[in-house]
Formats: sequence, C-alpha cells, structure tokens
Amino acid sequence: MDASPSALHDAVLEWYDDHARDLPWRGLSATPWSVMVSEFMLQQTPVARVLPVHATWLERWPTPAALAGDSTGEAVRMWGRLGYPRRALRLHAAATAIVERHEGEVPASYDDLLALPGVGDYTASAIASFAFGQRHVVLDTNVRRVLVRAVSGQEFPAPAVTRAERDVATGLLPDDEATAATWAVATMELGALVCTARQPSCDACPLASDCTWRGAGFPAYDGPPRRGQAWAGTDRQCRGRILALAREADSVSAEQVEAAWPGAEQRERCLTGLVADGLLTQITPGRWALPG
Repeated sequence: MDASPSALHDAVLEWYDDHARDLPWRGLSATPWSVMVSEFMLQQTPVARVLPVHATWLERWPTPAALAGDSTGEAVRMWGRLGYPRRALRLHAAATAIVERHEGEVPASYDDLLALPGVGDYTASAIASFAFGQRHVVLDTNVRRVLVRAVSGQEFPAPAVTRAERDVATGLLPDDEATAATWAVATMELGALVCTARQPSCDACPLASDCTWRGAGFPAYDGPPRRGQAWAGTDRQCRGRILALAREADSVSAEQVEAAWPGAEQRERCLTGLVADGLLTQITPGRWALPG
C-alpha cells in the first residue's frame, strides 16, 4: 500500500460520513450502557438479529443497576435466540460488578472495563472507543479483514490476532482521540458493508485504488483452515432447543426435553452442561428451570 496513513484516514472517514448505518448504540444519544450491551450481543451475531433484542433489553433494563437487580434467569430468557447464551450471564455479572465497583456507571477506563467479568481486550477497547471517544486499537473480525487486505495483501487474517497485525493497526491509528474513535467504527463498518468475507464490493470501496490485496490480483487465502459455523445436529443446537423450552415456561420436564431432542446421550450431556454453565437449574429430579 502506497498511500499515506492520513490519505487512508480521509478516504475511510469520508466514506463513513456518507454510508454509516443509523444504529441505536451509535450517536450522541447512545448511553455507554447501550454501547456495552451492543458489544456483548454483537459477538458472533449479525446486526439484524441484535437490533430487536437490544431494544427490548434496554427498555427493560435501561441501566446496569436495573439488570443487576433482576435474576440471571430473566437475563437468559430475554436473550432469546441470539445464541451463545452464556453472554447473557456474563453481561449480568458485568452489570453487578459495575454496581458494586463503579456506583452503577459504566467505567470509562480501559483497565476498569477489562477488569469486569466477561470483558476482554476487544470489548474493553470497543466500549472505551465508541462510548467515550478514546484512542484504542479495536480489532474485530471486520476491522482485521479490512486491514489485512488493504495493507498486507492477504484475503483473510490469521485465526487469532498476531503481534504484526496489532502493530499495523497501531501504526494506522490517528493521533487525535476523537478521530481515532471514528476511524475504529468506520473501518468496522467498511468491513461489514463493503469489504465482506464472501463477496467484497471492491468497486464501492474507498481504499480500492490503494488496496494491496486487490493490486496483487486477489490471491487466495493460504493460511490455516478457517472453521465453519456448523449447527445442525450439534450440541449447540441441542442446548438451544432445551433452553427454548425453559424460556417459554416456568419449568421443563424430562419428557418435554426428550420430545425436543431424541438422542439420549447428547441430550443428557447438554442438560449437564447447561446446569454446569448456570443456564439451567435442576429443581427436582427430571425437571429444570432457568436460574432464579
């Protein structure tokens, strides 16, 4: 890539000004709690599926204290079909910690965010950047794909963030805090809407003329195998069906679980796992419910 960092910034930020989606966790009216809830929900889940759940979640629990004052079972129930429901438990735990440590206000400090349950480097950086306008490297899947294509000339990034990848991202981060925060969300939006995994719209990309991957003729990915998202017949599907039963009733019986999933060994394994993960409670032999 021959363009200077400032030229890349101008191109991407100008594109973002014209193409940014109007999402409830963006803009001046979005609270830090709204941003935090969105970051938990958007992990491995498309925006379209998150939007209605985010809205109902914020209506019921507009603050961390409101969520912390309710049961973990209600958090799991309201999580609905977003998938990976342990995220609901982690968000509840984070809300509880916010009440205990930060007087109910989402902390602005990266270190304080990172110390919350269920918050890793990416989530702490994203909240600090998007909610508080701070300067942090924010490396989600979309940002990583944009940068590895534009700068490194590869179709996809490595399975996990590498030191070289983080160095590239750090080197491209604008010095000004507000500009850096906008750059983070703009590159994320570019990856989500234009520089997509399967069908990138290179003709619509503001970096097309400077993209190393495009300039090299779109060389195919030759790294470690990329894992697919299998669903049918998996433990994830089995767990999802059992949780769906529990969300819709006060409790669920062994007969109901058996009717929902016929494979006895897998069914028992998933029931045991759901209880161990705190997503279900066995209230009597052969009957389970969401935690109280």
